[in-house]
Amino acid sequence: MRQDVGLVALFPYLYGRMSKGRNTGLLEARDARLFERWYYWTEVRRLRFDDALRKISQEEFFISEATSMRIIRRALAEGRTVEGQHIGQPMFSGFRVKTSSKSSPEGVQMTLPFS
Repeated sequence: MRQDVGLVALFPYLYGRMSKGRNTGLLEARDARLFERWYYWTEVRRLRFDDALRKISQEEFFISEATSMRIIRRALAEGRTVEGQHIGQPMFSGFRVKTSSKSSPEGVQMTLPFS
């Protein structure tokens, strides 16, 4: 009689002990580096926020602008520092989305943070 043996039983060193998912240490290092690059482009080089976000997303880190924005917002909320300097809340940190059924046919209205 033949027994069916799974891949885990055949290759325990490959399937049994390997963790799945992303390396959190690498993601944290990427997030820290992305925040430092955002600081460089917006505060040192004085590039506009949207241009800096596009440059970081498309030319440097190759991730979506939404992901870059989420990383930057999280870093600001956590109070991360760049070279020992605390970064305050920027004047422009993106668009806020207000949902309202009266504002537009789709129900979404884009507003600037200072309005």
